[in-house]
Amino acid sequence: MAAVQVSEAEKVYIIHGVRDDLRLDGRGCEDYRHMEIETDVVSNTDGSAKISLGHTDVLVGIKAEIGKPKPMVPDEGYLEFFVDCSANATPEFEGRGGEELGVELSNTLYKVFNNRHSVDLRSLCICPGENCWVLYVDVLLLQCDGNLFDAISIAIKAALFNTRIPKVHISEDEEGVKEMELSDNPYDCMRLNVENVPCIVTLCKIGHRHVVDATLQEKACSVASLLISVTHRGMVTCVRKMGGGSLDPESIFEMTEAGKRVGKALHAPLMELLQKEESLGKKRQKVGFLG
Repeated sequence: MAAVQVSEAEKVYIIHGVRDDLRLDGRGCEDYRHMEIETDVVSNTDGSAKISLGHTDVLVGIKAEIGKPKPMVPDEGYLEFFVDCSANATPEFEGRGGEELGVELSNTLYKVFNNRHSVDLRSLCICPGENCWVLYVDVLLLQCDGNLFDAISIAIKAALFNTRIPKVHISEDEEGVKEMELSDNPYDCMRLNVENVPCIVTLCKIGHRHVVDATLQEKACSVASLLISVTHRGMVTCVRKMGGGSLDPESIFEMTEAGKRVGKALHAPLMELLQKEESLGKKRQKVGFLG
């Protein structure tokens, strides 16, 4: 992850501010920066979204292709993730740095989203054991100013909401040979139910407290982070500790409870905004929520 050097004086100042629930940019410990979302931004995809969170910019495109279901789950489709860390986003992504982060992000996204509790994978089944829809989720990090996981997860939920999958019509000839035909009517499509798709909340331990949506400067003052994926009902679907420092059980409990509270509160305004933006059609503009 991109690293920023902070002086000892800056570190003390940030830690003392967090202790008093006042951060450098005026936010409280559980406040996000201003967020802006656009959907349907990439023409050659089946769904797309772009998010700006502070100065972190993420673009997500989703392509639906027909593939073979996995043997263990013959009646489900699945998602594949690829994360591209643009070298323009930060010098840290040049060379192997961006590649390694991309793999780390992809693996985490797979755990968070590629399960039936998060996405209705059965709705992606075409013929059990034979054909299913595979959703290729491409994530491009355009600019990095901290809190990549949260921004990516919100962009993925928005892109999944925007995704239209063509209806498949299956016919069988006299010899029992099946033939698939994809509808070319843009209105004859299937949409995913994204209600249960979680959002990731990353909490950084700074001093004796924790903050959400940490900037790179705050991240440099953090001993460790806890990444929590939370559904709209406040259910935790994945927890992952990051960073070299340790977290005591009391901190983990407090951070988990805060993550559930913050994560649950993200979903309603996000869904409201996505539905409102969609209803505007071509008249829509880039809109913000939170902050």
